[in-house]
Amino acid sequence: MYHTTIAVDLAKNIFEIAVSKHPGCISERHRFSRSKFQRFFAEHLPATVLFEACGSAHHWARTLNHMGHNVILLPPHSVRPYVTRNKTDRSDAKAILEAFRNEDIHPVPIKTIDQHIIASLHRYRYAWLAERTARINAFRGILRELGHAIPVGSRRLVPAVHALLGEQDTIPQALAPALIAACEEITALEKRIRGSEHHLASFTSHHPIAQRLMTIPGIGLLTATTLIAFVGDIHRFPSGRHFASYLGLTPREHSSGSRRYLGRISKRGDSYLRMLLVHGARSVLWVAKNTDHPDRLRIWALELERTRGHNKAAVALANKLARIAWAVWKRNRIFESMREV
Repeated sequence: MYHTTIAVDLAKNIFEIAVSKHPGCISERHRFSRSKFQRFFAEHLPATVLFEACGSAHHWARTLNHMGHNVILLPPHSVRPYVTRNKTDRSDAKAILEAFRNEDIHPVPIKTIDQHIIASLHRYRYAWLAERTARINAFRGILRELGHAIPVGSRRLVPAVHALLGEQDTIPQALAPALIAACEEITALEKRIRGSEHHLASFTSHHPIAQRLMTIPGIGLLTATTLIAFVGDIHRFPSGRHFASYLGLTPREHSSGSRRYLGRISKRGDSYLRMLLVHGARSVLWVAKNTDHPDRLRIWALELERTRGHNKAAVALANKLARIAWAVWKRNRIFESMREV
């Protein structure tokens, strides 16, 4: 007798359910509201439940796991090719069942509440940072048209604007209230950004994995917490290369027969996490140039920068930092730099 597999096409209010008791065959179909959906699984015998890793999937996965079911999340881009003909809720549920039978499709790990909190703090911080940058760029453009150049650096902007407003006949009076309001917005955004960083710092103070990751050069508070929030279980990656490939830091391959071609990095995975790793690698390169006795990692990075250029060296170093992070995380040890003798 086969174990029951249930595929669910999630939505806000209406949920399409396909029950399969034999592989490749759908024995039951249901269409439930939100309340009936939860009652159905509370009364059902333990089964394998399949979701696409979309909005609210992690919440329902945690809820159904507590009910005794085995919930598996599948990546949506891997399920989409199994949708035949028209896209409907019924065809989506059937596609989830068919994709589950493909052993090459790896499930998405279910996020914990702590991971969701960290990820939310990062997303809010990034949104506030982008909004602050937009405000600053608008400020500079407006004042430049009035003949005033603001010094480089976000921290110098608000004091410079207040100094201009304090001078008579420098800024048109009709524009002054709008500039003051914009200064207050930038100050409020910076306060929110600092607050989110404070919450992230308080999380890392009692999280051993984050503390170990922060011993790696180029990985600080933001990168360490992002790794924990978006990666989850590091043991699902058999090697550091698999982890770097998951982050999109390995070359894209286009090979046929005896001809093998490795091109640019694939840029798969989370772009925010990859950006933090590349920026961390740039900071390592910058500091290494002013270090009298660099370790082997920095010597390798500087030599690569000399032969291949700064940008390629930064990406290559980000790849290596990802592999080091995998080793530090999986082996539960801190990073120990090796210096040339």
